[in-house]
Amino acid sequence: MMTRRTAFGTFAAGAMAASAQTAAPLKGRLKQSVARWCYSQMSLDDLCQAAARIGLKGIDLVDSKDWPTVQKYGLVPAMTPGGGTIADGLNRKENHDRLEHEFRENIENAAKAGVPNVITFSGNRRGLPDEIGLANCVTGLNRVKKIAEDKGVTICLELLNSKVNHKDYQCDHTEWGVAVMKGVDSPRVKLLYDIYHMQIMEGDIIRTIRDNIQYIAHFHTGGVPGRHEIDNTQELNYGAVAKAIVDLGFQGYMAHEFVPAAPDGIQSLEAAAKLCDA
Repeated sequence: MMTRRTAFGTFAAGAMAASAQTAAPLKGRLKQSVARWCYSQMSLDDLCQAAARIGLKGIDLVDSKDWPTVQKYGLVPAMTPGGGTIADGLNRKENHDRLEHEFRENIENAAKAGVPNVITFSGNRRGLPDEIGLANCVTGLNRVKKIAEDKGVTICLELLNSKVNHKDYQCDHTEWGVAVMKGVDSPRVKLLYDIYHMQIMEGDIIRTIRDNIQYIAHFHTGGVPGRHEIDNTQELNYGAVAKAIVDLGFQGYMAHEFVPAAPDGIQSLEAAAKLCDA
């Protein structure tokens, strides 16, 4: 199974044929994006062409070198690196000087290019108690929140599962992530609520989103189990989830971060976009 760790994605088969088709326009009340790593065997130009044709608004998890390509097709680099890695993040004070430097550089570049969000991570526990890791994340984010506020860029702390994909990751429950957000208390520091990961860890997706929408800036999708298509092969009703998000007045992005199991990954992406077009 592909992960961000092993490669940024799979699947180009049938892409150009799919791109040649004409898609019915999306209503677009929910801005949708797609994670670059899920389609790494396809050129970025081909992915952007397909995304624009489908009616997506952005490409997620792209470095600054790729922003011009994304923007060439009228798309937004919706999520880009900010500071830290999944394993080594904000939960350890010894990382904070390095992370502040990374945030300063990446936020400055994002602001200049009109990129709205940068991603960050708690890091793995490695025996660190949750309350100490939480306090350290608050301390680290408080060091950089004014930079984000001044530049109009949102730092997004990602919620990931520690059960299947990211063993030992500390920010693995919504309650813990929300506690960090309350400690930082900034309009430019929010959560990246990954629906796939939180379905694995806790379920109760729609109620949790409704109760915590003020702390969420961005969403990722993925089918459970397997992180494949978000269709009737998996356990979540993404149409209902997307409608709940739209009904809350959410103005950010929902990015598709599933690894297509079907031979034509772009056809799967188009189906997902239509399903979530609430």
